[in-house]
Amino acid sequence: MDRRKYLKVLGLTTVSGSLLLDACKNADVKPADHSQKKEDPSTLAYDRMEEETAAYKKTIAETFFTPHEMATIAILSDIIIPADDVSGSATQAKVPDFIEFIVKDKPEFQTPMRGGLRWLDMQMTKLYGTSFKDSTQQQQLSLVDAIAYPAKAKPEMKQGVSFFNLMRNLTATGFFSSEMGIKDMGYAGNKPTQWNGVPEDVLKQYGLSYTEKELNECVKFS
Repeated sequence: MDRRKYLKVLGLTTVSGSLLLDACKNADVKPADHSQKKEDPSTLAYDRMEEETAAYKKTIAETFFTPHEMATIAILSDIIIPADDVSGSATQAKVPDFIEFIVKDKPEFQTPMRGGLRWLDMQMTKLYGTSFKDSTQQQQLSLVDAIAYPAKAKPEMKQGVSFFNLMRNLTATGFFSSEMGIKDMGYAGNKPTQWNGVPEDVLKQYGLSYTEKELNECVKFS
């Protein structure tokens, strides 16, 4: 199974991931200004209860990640899912915005995500004297390689491995639940009035076939 197929499977599973145990101090962290990204309330009227709409608007109005953290998340998500011949990259599918929303909707992800981002910067500072965001692409990939493969990672990379597992899960979930990701999977969905019935080769595989009545009244072959 290649990397894209693996991530597609990952993206279809429930959001999960190992959590970093180290708590981080957030007093000096200033949230980014995402006010320009606030959702138009008029789009929330369809098929939502009043309580759901209020909770959604409250979540959208808040910010969690700093601009520095958002930039780091964007770099990481594009390393995990870069653009290819089939679709665009994770950032083009707005995965960083998805992760920003998820950590506000599920606060249990906040400490592992922020702690992991800080761990990443600390490692890069030790190695190269700069943050992950401001290091070269080669330096970034070198550290990612050290934490992206749990079976091969060194014991001292344990925290980084846990963080990257979570980051990879969130990226795959965000990408393959986006319009771009769904097209990437080739999922066509249900098409009313266009169902051609169970394919003939599948029916033969199980020794089944449609009756004349079913063919005339239920299954409309185009």
